[in-house]
Amino acid sequence: MKSENKLIGTGLLTAITASLCCITPVLALIAGSSGLASAFSWIEPFRPYLIGMTILVLGFAWYQKLKPSKEIDCKCEVDEKPKFIHTKIFLGIISVFALVMMAFPFYSGVFYPNTEKQIIVVDKSDIKTIYFKISGMTCASCQKNVNHAVNKLSGILSSKTSYENGNAIIEFDHTKTNEKEIEKAINHTVYEVTDKIEN
Repeated sequence: MKSENKLIGTGLLTAITASLCCITPVLALIAGSSGLASAFSWIEPFRPYLIGMTILVLGFAWYQKLKPSKEIDCKCEVDEKPKFIHTKIFLGIISVFALVMMAFPFYSGVFYPNTEKQIIVVDKSDIKTIYFKISGMTCASCQKNVNHAVNKLSGILSSKTSYENGNAIIEFDHTKTNEKEIEKAINHTVYEVTDKIEN
């Protein structure tokens, strides 16, 4: 029973750890502290291994729970009912929680408020597009964090960020904001602008 508790605890711990890098930007947004967001960004390179370990540990826990027990001819008293922590229901709850934690990057956008706004541009010559190369983005939650930070600025017409490409393409009204302000907003998140190209 102790080894089963250790398996469940290890699976839960690795699932939570695997998601810390994605959860902290949302927590930072809620707390209003960008410093919190960078606290767990170092975990991101280990995320695939942590997810793999979570699946292996919980898979083994399920194997242990579902394998047929050996029948022993014994006239000793049998425990009436196992504790809740030793039941399949508890292991099921832990497994679902672990899956929810590991899938966090895919639904993290619901925690970011909608910052898109209606911008009226008087002169089309005021519109500029700038391309930023950004380091440190590793999941959908990262790109949502960048878009949220940029869209808080006035004069932003569109912000398209891609963690796969490591970039952001920002269209803005240069009479209301400028490249330095946009770069500053991106750098204020956990991620860092490494290059920029103006169109």
